[in-house]
Amino acid sequence: MALLNFNRPADYLDAAREMAETGRPTLARLLAEEAADRTTDPTEAARIRDEFTGASLRQES
Repeated sequence: MALLNFNRPADYLDAAREMAETGRPTLARLLAEEAADRTTDPTEAARIRDEFTGASLRQES
């Protein structure tokens, strides 16, 4: 089993796409939001969020 490292926004985005492809849209959205948060370019962050439909699932404290 390969150990996954999440060091870059692309790592989260790759995982999000994999979750979407395997029928896990909620997890895909959360991973995509994390990728967007770690992206320094606001335009790219918005594009990432737009790629994964649905409202944010995060709970703010």
